[in-house]
Amino acid sequence: MTPVLVLVTATVTAVAAAVRSSWSPCGLSMLSSITPLAERGRHRRWGWTATWFVAGGALGGSTLGLVAAAGAAVVGATGLGPRPIGTAAVIVAALAVALDAGTLAPPLPHHRRQVNELWLTRYRGWVTGLGFGWQIGTGVATYIMTAAVYLTVVLAVLTGSPVVALAICTLFGLVRGLAILAVARVTNPARLARVHRLFDEAREPVRLAVVGVQALVATVAATATGGPVAGLAAVGLVGLCLVLHGWGTPAVERRAAAAAR
Repeated sequence: MTPVLVLVTATVTAVAAAVRSSWSPCGLSMLSSITPLAERGRHRRWGWTATWFVAGGALGGSTLGLVAAAGAAVVGATGLGPRPIGTAAVIVAALAVALDAGTLAPPLPHHRRQVNELWLTRYRGWVTGLGFGWQIGTGVATYIMTAAVYLTVVLAVLTGSPVVALAICTLFGLVRGLAILAVARVTNPARLARVHRLFDEAREPVRLAVVGVQALVATVAATATGGPVAGLAAVGLVGLCLVLHGWGTPAVERRAAAAAR
């Protein structure tokens, strides 16, 4: 598996993981709590809070990126070749599919923690935005909705470049923070309800799309490492996993979201 291919798959996975993570109870809570409507009620400017939220997301991703960069430095120093790197990518991507499909325990979401909503009224807007953004930007400090978060870190490490690994994880955090823009026009309760309705309708398509991204990563890595036969074998195994487990159990996350309210 060439460095360029690792970079491409890591970048795609990072974006997919960040988008999917917006459906966490914590992410959805942000879309209700940090809106122009809500910030107006707190006598604060939404644009200011949102800017710090996005910055916090990128900073959180960078924090995760420092860990990935350390791992990438080790991989780079050992001089691993394309084959072991590709093999590792196949294994981790396949495990990610299995986790998201409910084949492996514990069931998603993992690390069921929310940010402290008391911050919304206790601190200034920039503190709330930066603090909340940083926590969701790390990807692991609150609800982990998809194994693509883990896969992102592993692929970042497999690049063998600390700078690239840091950039990939920072991208993850930045995309997570940018989710706040979805409520930029929420100036009344009706618009807020519409946003949540749209998110609810997109929940399952997005979940399945991210599982598909992980399956694609496994297939691409297998093909690049072992040729077309290995790629077809990866497709077969992933397909069997998804068929046997009905593409996962979204009801689990709905129960988690309900319990977190």
